[in-house]
Order: sequence, then structure tokens, then C-alpha cells
Amino acid sequence: MTIYQRARTTGATALFVAFILASATLPAISGSDPARDVEQMRAAMAANAEKALATQGGSRILFKVDSDALREAVVTDLRDDVVRIVREERIPFAGLAIRDGGVELRIADAGNRQRLASKLASSMATAPSGGGAIGVADSGDGLIRLAPTDSGFAERLHRLVGESIDLIEQDLRNSGVRLAGVRPDGPDRIRVLLPDVRDPARIAAVIARKARVAFRLVDVSMTATQVQQNAPPPGSEVLTDFKTRAPYLLLKEIAVDGDDITDAAPGFAAPQSQQPIVSFRFNARGTRRFAHVTADNIGRPFAVVIDDQVVSSPVIREPITGGSGQISGNFTLEDANKIAMLLRSGTLPGRLTVVDQQVVEPSGHAGK
Repeated sequence: MTIYQRARTTGATALFVAFILASATLPAISGSDPARDVEQMRAAMAANAEKALATQGGSRILFKVDSDALREAVVTDLRDDVVRIVREERIPFAGLAIRDGGVELRIADAGNRQRLASKLASSMATAPSGGGAIGVADSGDGLIRLAPTDSGFAERLHRLVGESIDLIEQDLRNSGVRLAGVRPDGPDRIRVLLPDVRDPARIAAVIARKARVAFRLVDVSMTATQVQQNAPPPGSEVLTDFKTRAPYLLLKEIAVDGDDITDAAPGFAAPQSQQPIVSFRFNARGTRRFAHVTADNIGRPFAVVIDDQVVSSPVIREPITGGSGQISGNFTLEDANKIAMLLRSGTLPGRLTVVDQQVVEPSGHAGK
């Protein structure tokens, strides 16, 4: 069996900087590993929140991430990658199917089987964010099986918990909750500590919500300024920029749905550039739809819309057929981090479910 693994390119530095900005009241933690520093900072915040709960009361919420949905998503993405590669490389195959948590197919030529494994490893290494190890079993009779290893899936689950914590922290900041502690609790659970918060159900509902993400074409039949003086054309509406509040006239029809995004991460336009961007990747369906939309609308602007706000409006210069792209604009590093997290909130497998929630009374009072 051959094992290969996705490269880790999660934009951890961007996440770390945004987290420090939001947690400036805590002492700085020295060290050269941003991911480790974030974990230490979170542990310190959780300890402080636990102390505050004991003295002033508040709430605790325990969430569970959907590990079954994650496994299904990992295998489905793997199937989509395999289909794309064998078609692009014109590798003859038969019997491709998902079976028992893996992807199986028959490729008669041993060289082609090796070529598929090599191309798949290269494709995974260029994904916006990392993943777990994938095992490749070649029976020698043409049958090849690809599946996440146990350790690879555990790593992917660990990353899903971390991504979910990022989103929970962002939701809490957006809701004005500043003293919360968020930490993992076992391999697939997340504990949220909320001093002074007495309505955990409201916070749980905010956290469980997913962002609405869509790619929509700009209506160029009239300017947004003209629309403000008249009614928008049928089938179009005005939305505003998430920072400048500038108006955009967009078609209501969704060209590509955000559900077709499988990954997103903050980064920079070039290795030496200081211009933050957000990289994203589509699944097979999104790749096909985006290729058709961009091929049919060269020279026309389209908008990336999150929760009815425009975050970017680039002009389509050429067909985009590779299934991945970048969102750029006048972003700060914090903007890029937030946009990437919002994109991922619509792509994380399954939903966070509430396992337990309770109101905690201050010391000297009975709990509920």
C-alpha cells in the first residue's frame, strides 16, 4: 500500500494574527509555531472563562461535529478528484464506485495506475488547505482502491474541529461576546464557555447557522446609480459591498452555489506579496458549472456574495476550468481570514449539533 498526504497550507499565520487581535487583553505567548500558539492562547482563554463562570455565572454549551458527514465528504471529494484525473489524463478505467468508505476502480495498465496515484497526490498537495493521508492499494489485477487511512481521517477530524472553533470564535465576536472560552473536548466535540450569558439557546442558534455563499453575475444593463433613481430590472437586485457599502446591480439567479465550494483558505497573491487573498476550490459539480459560466461570460464582471453582501467583483478574463480560484480585493489580513472562514462555514461537512447546554449560577447558588 502506498500512502500520500496533502500538504498543509492552511494560512495559519493569518488565523493566528486575527486571533491575537481579538484577544489583545491576554498576555502574548512566545514561540515560532502559530498553530501551537493559538492552542495555548485558547487554553488560557478557556481557563479564564471557567474562572469567570464560577464567580459570576453564565452558560456552557457542548457541540458535536458530524464525523459521519466528514467521512462521506472526504470520500466523495476523493471520488471527484479521481474522476477528473482519469478524464483529463485519458486513462481507460471501469467500475468506478464508492465502496466501504473508499473509492475503487479498475485500470488495466500498471503504469496508468501509478500515474493516477501520482496525479492525485499532486492535486491534493495544491488544495487551499490540508487533509489527511490517503492509502492506495493496488491488487495487481487492475483493481485499485483509495481510502483515507485511520490516522489520516483522525487528522482530518482534528482539522475540522479546529476550523469549527475558528468559526465559533468569529460568530461570538460578531455577536459581541468577548469573554468566551472555546476549546476541543475529545476528538469530535467542542465546549463553549460563556461567562455572564444566560441564554445559551440563542448563542447556540447563532453558532449553528451557516453563511449563505453564492457566485452571481453583475447586471450590466444599467449602473447601480441609475437603479437607485429607478426600479431595478426584473430578475435583478441591488446589493452593497461589505466594506465600502458601494451598490452593485446583480442578477438574482445564482450562477454557482456556495455549497459547491469544498475548501477555502486565506493567503497572499504571490510569495513575496503583501496583498491578502482568499483561495477556494470547487467540487466536481462546481468545477463544471464555474467553467461553463466563465466560458460564456468572458469580459463580464461577477460577484462573490456572502450573506447578501458583495465581497469581490472581478471581471472574467478567461474560462476558469481547473476548479479553483482566488478572491481578491482591497482586503486586510483580517478581512481575508474572515471571508475564508465564512466560505468554509458553508462547506464544513454536516452541522454542529448541541449535545448539552446549561446555565451556570454564580458561586453560592444552585445550578440549573
